[in-house]
Order: sequence, then C-alpha cells, then structure tokens
Amino acid sequence: MLFACAGADKDETAGYSAKELYEEAQQAIDSAEFQTAVKHLESLEARHPFDPYAKQAQLDIAYAYYKFDELDQATSAVERFARLHPRDPHMDYVYYLKGLINFNRGQGLLDAWFPREPSRHDPAVLEQAFNDFAILVRRFPNSIYAGDANQRMIYLRNQLAQKEILIAQFYVERKSWLSSAKRAKAVIERFPNTIWTKDALDIMLMSYQKLELTELAADTQRIIDYNDFSDIATTISPDKYGKAPPSSI
Repeated sequence: MLFACAGADKDETAGYSAKELYEEAQQAIDSAEFQTAVKHLESLEARHPFDPYAKQAQLDIAYAYYKFDELDQATSAVERFARLHPRDPHMDYVYYLKGLINFNRGQGLLDAWFPREPSRHDPAVLEQAFNDFAILVRRFPNSIYAGDANQRMIYLRNQLAQKEILIAQFYVERKSWLSSAKRAKAVIERFPNTIWTKDALDIMLMSYQKLELTELAADTQRIIDYNDFSDIATTISPDKYGKAPPSSI
C-alpha cells in the first residue's frame, strides 16, 4: 500500500522539456481542462525560467484562468506579464485580454441559469472593459484584435447608455422630471450615437414639457425631427471568450 501511495504522488512530467510541458498544456486547454493547463504552464515556468516557452506560458496562464472564469487570477497573471514584458510585440493582445476579463466580470453564479442584461451589471466594470479596448484600438489600430475590440466597444457603449436609460425611466415612473431629464441628457453627452439616443431624447422632451421648460422642449423636438436614428451602429452580443493568445514560439 505504501508503494502504491508513493507512486500516486509521482509527477509524470518530471523529465519533460519546456516544449513538452507546453504541448501538454495546450492539449489541456483544447480539452477545457484549464486547471491541468495552469499546472503544466506553472511547472514550465518554474523549471525552465529562461526558455522562450516560459514567457509564452505566462501569457497562456492568464488565458487559461480567464477561460476557467477565475477572473481575479487572470487579471493578476495578465498584469504580471505586462510588468515583466512592457515592450513585448504582443502588448495589443494584453490589452485585448484585459478587456475580455472585465467584459465578463460582474456575472454571478446564477447568471448561467438566469442571465441578466450586461446593462444591469456594475457600470464601473463595463467602463473599465471599454477603456481597455479603447487603449488597444488607439495604440494598435492595425492589430488583428482591433476589429473585435471595436465591436465590443459599440456593444458596451450601448449597454452603458441603457443603464442610464433604466435610471431615467425609474425617475419618470416617479414623476421626478428634473432627475429624468438629467439622466437622459447624460446619455446624449456621455454615450452619443447609441441605439438609446432616440429614447433619451424622448425622455428629455417629456421631462421638459412636464417642467414647462418650453424652449428646451422645443430645442429637443427639433433635434428629434432633424435626425435619422436608423443608421446608428449596432452589434450583436459578442462571443464571450474572444480569441486565444498569439504564439511567439
């Protein structure tokens, strides 16, 4: 029995090269065995710290944690990679992955069975994701991840605008017209050209009319009459996990 127990604790990858550990980790990721992937990647970095695969492992660890929905660990891993390799040629992916992590934050365990609209999540998390993608698009406009990041920014801007609309509607229901006008105006100022622009203007118009602010109501009506809201950019809900990390090996 003692020999059997000793054999059970034996590390089968003890003699593996960096490349072999990395390949084992990739197979685990492909099989959605993310804990196993992290174990192999961490072993690779510990045993072969100066091998080129060790640097790649640092980025893949962040992605494996992210795919496993261990978002705090994913954040720590991707920020560690950024600190250690600030001039890495794949920094565009670092910002992309940071955005993906925050994109999926705020979702509780029950969301798998009772999904919520992202607009009902913590707006600070949505704004952080938007900022991460914005840095990517601004600093790396030709990145292969820029197109996906831009679509996610459109989606997030619509969700953030919807958050303000929900609050404005709350005030409308309570006939708090000044508050509803302010919230609707915030949509126009902070999140222009979203699918909620027309709703915001309608709430502003009604609120100004109720407050008997005739000039502001007339100005709002002119804006509504003048503009065509049918061509405002929209996007379907993006894929949750996005793209896997690039390889520099």
